[in-house]
Amino acid sequence: MTVDTSEEGTAGTAATNDPAVAAAVAAGEVVLEHRFGSAIALVEPEHLPGSGPATVVRARIASSPFGLPRTLVIKHYPDPAPKGAPDPFAQEAVSYQLFTALPAEDRMCPELLAHDGTQRVLVIDDLGHAPTLRDKLLGHDARAAERSLLSWARSLGRMHATTASREADFDALLRRLGGPVKHEDSAPVTACAQLPALIEEHVGVSTPASVRRFAEAACVRAKSLAYRAFSPVDLSPDNNLVTSGGVRFLDFERGRVRNALIDAAHLRVPFASCAEPLALPAGMSEAMVAAWRSEVVGVWPGLSDSDVLFTHLLDHQLLLVWVNTWRVLAGDGAKPAALVTWWRNLDADATRLGEDEIAAHAAAVAAGLDEHYGPGLALPLYPAFR
Repeated sequence: MTVDTSEEGTAGTAATNDPAVAAAVAAGEVVLEHRFGSAIALVEPEHLPGSGPATVVRARIASSPFGLPRTLVIKHYPDPAPKGAPDPFAQEAVSYQLFTALPAEDRMCPELLAHDGTQRVLVIDDLGHAPTLRDKLLGHDARAAERSLLSWARSLGRMHATTASREADFDALLRRLGGPVKHEDSAPVTACAQLPALIEEHVGVSTPASVRRFAEAACVRAKSLAYRAFSPVDLSPDNNLVTSGGVRFLDFERGRVRNALIDAAHLRVPFASCAEPLALPAGMSEAMVAAWRSEVVGVWPGLSDSDVLFTHLLDHQLLLVWVNTWRVLAGDGAKPAALVTWWRNLDADATRLGEDEIAAHAAAVAAGLDEHYGPGLALPLYPAFR
């Protein structure tokens, strides 16, 4: 889900007559009364634009003796939990519970003030009208965009470091809300099985058996119990607020514990889940990886060895590129310039590690995609860096 609370994005709209907003406010008042033992009236509701199953509303507290913030945000999930699939309400509620139990300096998200599984509602602290990371990337200040990206990488690392030993806690909280505890992404395994044929069909490049084996082994390594920590999963730039205290994450509807290096690979393949990703300037990904590593080496000291870190990153970078290419070639979306750029970067990073067969295959696929969709494709930079 995407929620825009920024002052630079599209402002929320007053929606006192909107039934969905009225239902969210009513649910919020019920859960706040249950939490604090006294009625708390919410006024001046503002419907925050976004996507996903939740109705998101900012509201002002009319009066309260409990020292609550002046405004807060309500996330109401009116639909029942899906059957046989992760429940976005449960995933988000448990994620916020996990972080609210941490010291304030380790909390990389708003504070959870109240929640209720029957009402399917969350009430969280309002971080205000801070710009999102997307706002910074689409702006005109290169230095501000660079600082925001590095802050995002550090916040992601801090999130991983503070939740590295909390998987059992997350699972226990999820059980209490009835959510399925174990849910691993099957896309990498499917992509490894299907992408070689799609690449050969669409761009005329065959995948050597050694490269297939590497990808399949990377899938196995991704499920290792090492380096597991909480992940928001959705790392889109519009789900991150740039505050005075650093970048804060907003959307946990898909949040779960998984291999943290999957997230770190997104620093090399930035915003791959976006429909229209753009490029970062040379050296930016390396700086973000360094910022992320500075936060996690205290819990995973082995990652201070660059050979170890970059070997792990290549696994997840390859899987990320393969999954995105598989989706496009299978007919889900179209971002050919991004694919060409990501395959070229995979070639360069594999070459630096001496993985010559991975590099040669990546170079051939990049050339084939460019010939098929181009030629001369180049992913433009985000506006802040032009």
